Amino acid sequence: MPPKFAIAAASPEPLVLDRVTKRYGQGTPVFDGLSVTFEPGTITGLVGPNGSGKTTLLRLLTALSYPTSGTVRYGSLDVHAHPHGYLQHVGVVHDRTGLPEYLSAEELLEWVLRAREQWDAGAPERIGALLDAVRLDERRENLIGTYSSGMRRKAQWAAALVAAPAVLLMDEPFRGLDTASSAAALNLLRGFKAAGGIVVVSSHQHDALDALVDRTLDLGKG
Repeated sequence: MPPKFAIAAASPEPLVLDRVTKRYGQGTPVFDGLSVTFEPGTITGLVGPNGSGKTTLLRLLTALSYPTSGTVRYGSLDVHAHPHGYLQHVGVVHDRTGLPEYLSAEELLEWVLRAREQWDAGAPERIGALLDAVRLDERRENLIGTYSSGMRRKAQWAAALVAAPAVLLMDEPFRGLDTASSAAALNLLRGFKAAGGIVVVSSHQHDALDALVDRTLDLGKG
């Protein structure tokens, strides 16, 4: 059964790109008038060759980059006009495993919950269950700076899921994970999708995701 912490927010909203254009300087647009809706309860895989805009799109969806024109909305909320309100609903796994090295995995998850005002008496138990679920069962009390790349990736997954987001945005989330850990991560995505969450993911591990992805968005097409 999917663990309780993986359940999406009670009322997930669609995530919408409305005629989004993204251009760097005077160059050719990465996207030109892109419109797409990511519906609750779906997983969308981003595909396309290197340079087609997969990471750029994820940066737009995480409010790390602004569109040149057009809007990105979560429900009625303009993502770039109100990034703090939007990001309260979002969990992110970046391609690079940059995490605060002076915290342990347990402390990192506590920090996320406190930052989102979700800390309560049951939080330590939920943190333990989530770290079990991502198979971070070794040295979870040690500083992240001592972790291997695979352990850091597991900590990223846990940090993305711990606050029960409605949206998961993921760039190469399986990189560094062994076979058993990848299977555990896929199980978490399966539960997240079933609970009504939105997943947008870029990954070269298509075989692992094929059974879960509802559609692909090919950014390499014209």
